[in-house]
Amino acid sequence: METLLPTADRTQVREDSFLTLHYSLSDQDGTEYVSTFGWSPATLQMGSGQLAPTLERCLIGLSAGERHVFLLAPADAFGEHNPELLERIARSALPPDLELAVNSLIEFTSPDGQTSFAGFLRELSEQRALVDFNHPLAGKAIRFEVEIIAIM
Repeated sequence: METLLPTADRTQVREDSFLTLHYSLSDQDGTEYVSTFGWSPATLQMGSGQLAPTLERCLIGLSAGERHVFLLAPADAFGEHNPELLERIARSALPPDLELAVNSLIEFTSPDGQTSFAGFLRELSEQRALVDFNHPLAGKAIRFEVEIIAIM
């Protein structure tokens, strides 16, 4: 016999909920980085890494039909910008067939070939490239708007 959770528990977002929602991320100046509003909603499994853990924590306890705006300081969003994650790389070390443009994303593979990671090309000269391995929103205060559509 299946035991049903009380109604309040089933209708509130939990750490393991599967949900459908609209969300947007913007900075305090109003620059929008991503939004599902006006498009198809997102469907995600809480705790699966589809949404940053700091953003998931905002959702815990919300109910279907709720819409909220969360204002997050950099440390509470994607962390502070870490200058140690800026790396100067010899241009010759970059793949020769790669089209290089400032502010473009470059994918790198670890020396063992097992892990890939990305960095933003911030500066480019004849000899060197400056690559930023911080999250693109690190160091920014974030406005996280969310509307919970359904909780399964």
